[in-house]
Amino acid sequence: MPAEKRLTELPELANTPGYAHAVTVTGKIAFVSGQVAIDAQGCAVGVDDLAAQTRQALRNLHHVIRSLGADWSDVVKFTWYVLDASEVQTIRDVRDEILRPALGDVHNPASTLVQVAALFGPEFLVEVEAVVAIPGEPSDV
Repeated sequence: MPAEKRLTELPELANTPGYAHAVTVTGKIAFVSGQVAIDAQGCAVGVDDLAAQTRQALRNLHHVIRSLGADWSDVVKFTWYVLDASEVQTIRDVRDEILRPALGDVHNPASTLVQVAALFGPEFLVEVEAVVAIPGEPSDV
């Protein structure tokens, strides 16, 4: 796994709620574009349902990550864009529902959440992008 170390505790900083302050990697990295809650036919999923939209956006992100030969354990950083940051717990709950089986006791990747005025379309509540450390030799991807 090219994600080598997850920095989760520093005496000078408060402990994080389940994510790493930083992650170090070796090898090649990919910057994955933001994903929203669109299904394979291009239709919005979970209109007015943040949990459903978060699941679909993560599902879409996972498809991209897997196509790179990587998985959740190779994600170095998430950036979340949301219309309402007060709903962060819903996003955390869905993230953990999806990532915990893959990560076990390992902390989640580094993470940033930004509240924005609008996303790709008016029906979308959340968008997530990722930085991924690609496993294998640098020439594999």
